[in-house]
Amino acid sequence: MIVHLLLSAGRGPRECAWALARLLPRLESDAARRKLTTGRVRTVPGDQPGTYRSVLVRISGADAGAFAESWSGTLCWQAPSPYRAGAGRKNWYVTARPCQVDTPRTVFREADVDVVACRTGGPGGQHRNKASTAVRATHRPSGIVVVVDTERHFALNRRTALELLRQRLDAGDEAAGRAVTAARWRLHDELVRGDPVRVFTPARRSRAR
Repeated sequence: MIVHLLLSAGRGPRECAWALARLLPRLESDAARRKLTTGRVRTVPGDQPGTYRSVLVRISGADAGAFAESWSGTLCWQAPSPYRAGAGRKNWYVTARPCQVDTPRTVFREADVDVVACRTGGPGGQHRNKASTAVRATHRPSGIVVVVDTERHFALNRRTALELLRQRLDAGDEAAGRAVTAARWRLHDELVRGDPVRVFTPARRSRAR
């Protein structure tokens, strides 16, 4: 099983990007203890060296889903700011959310298409109407329907109809992919607030709620 977890500092201060960089090894070590494999798929660096605004982590293994769920929510790193001496605040928040990375591509099979001859009006007209050379093609899995009557021969209209179905399915896959990417960036920019599910300190102690 493979799941993806997005860790993000959101629109928090630069300390949150610093906190994310320190929480990430904790997550990776916890995954290794549970016999899971992790990989950093995408990283967005912070404005300070060695920090991250967000990291997309791939988690592989039998219990990957349960592990990702156990880390999902707001995470808190408790430590003084390394950038502002004397700052009173010591809690820096990061959010962790499972997210979709890829959308499955639709496999086009002619066997999934119902093609029937039909009659349409319009220019040219009488021969086509009598001969029923127009084509109505329905892609059953998606429900997409196209009607083609541009040619005087059924076989040519059928070929055009199948190509139109392929194009529409490809366009739908591309739109779904853009939607997934946009959703991931919305998580990246989400404002992170308190009420953490886990709290960590540099002393390597943690408590889970």
